[in-house]
Amino acid sequence: MNREELGYTRLPQKAGIPMAVRILLVDDHPIARQGLRTLLEGRSGWAVVGEASDGIEALDKVDTLQPDVVVLDVTMPRMNGLEACRLIQQKQKMQKTSELEVLFVTQHDSPQMMREALDAGARGYVVKSNAARDLLEAVEAVSQHRVFTTLARSPQPSC
Repeated sequence: MNREELGYTRLPQKAGIPMAVRILLVDDHPIARQGLRTLLEGRSGWAVVGEASDGIEALDKVDTLQPDVVVLDVTMPRMNGLEACRLIQQKQKMQKTSELEVLFVTQHDSPQMMREALDAGARGYVVKSNAARDLLEAVEAVSQHRVFTTLARSPQPSC
């Protein structure tokens, strides 16, 4: 079922890019979700449409809320972010859609973990310690289907 069938209207576009970005936040720490929400809701035209506290809840909310970007933590109870990302990507392949992008925002400042996230199908990776600096640029990039990755040790994004 697509967005229009669920009652969503098509958003106006500027230069082929939707003017609004629908974001789902997934992190098991409420305070982390609140901080991310505060950063994201400061951006005009972006809407945090929901929150989830683990990968299983994220999968359900992806189906019902149909976000453009899922901001996902790696380490969570019940189902971790890597597995949730793989399942989101599998579902998109089965449904032949590729609108949704995943951005990991995590405490793991590790090139290996970043590779695992990208291999799982994520479009971006940001370390939480840099979220205040990098989050808005990262969401902008992945919402436009561009790669954005940073580690705390590497100050320059690779887009």
